[in-house]
Amino acid sequence: MFDVGETLIKDDRGWGAWADWLGIPRHTLSALVGAVVAQGRDNTDALRLARPGIDIEAESRAREEAGRGEHLDDTDLYPDVRPALQALRAAGLRVVIAGNQTARAGELLRALALPADAIATSGEWGVAKPKAEFFTRALELAHAEPGRTVYVGDHPTHDCAPAAAAGLRTVHVRRGPVGHLWANSREAAAADWRVDSLMELPGLLGG
Repeated sequence: MFDVGETLIKDDRGWGAWADWLGIPRHTLSALVGAVVAQGRDNTDALRLARPGIDIEAESRAREEAGRGEHLDDTDLYPDVRPALQALRAAGLRVVIAGNQTARAGELLRALALPADAIATSGEWGVAKPKAEFFTRALELAHAEPGRTVYVGDHPTHDCAPAAAAGLRTVHVRRGPVGHLWANSREAAAADWRVDSLMELPGLLGG
């Protein structure tokens, strides 16, 4: 079971689009994202710093209406995603994608025809990580017992720790701002496995 942002999908395009929409330099917003991540805050706080008082949901709707809404294509995927997911399925494992994304992102992910058995997002469920209910819904989607399910993500406190609390095995992938910054955190160290590439997973989990 896979997280989405900075596990499967690079967030560069998304943050760049927000910077362009708000009329600020991309580097400025990127630096703000890094700052809030370093403080342990939600990365959407970067938007609130860039535009105090912003209504993120309203601005998201305005972007969609202007034809500048969310977009995903194969260039947004990390290069190891398709081969790793294909190898896991070839090993007889069920592959599920479930992350904190909008309902629109769920549609876009399914349109990519990834080698996955099921895809869902927090926006579609109305509940997000790190809440326990998210993992209850994810396990229902996977049709699997917690102890026979592995959650893979970059965020130690939103992915690894709550997944482990729900009884899942966990993999911390060291990439993206959060994955690198908190790679040596207690939560990341407590993961069952720690990897730098998804291509390590078939060898770890295939047996």
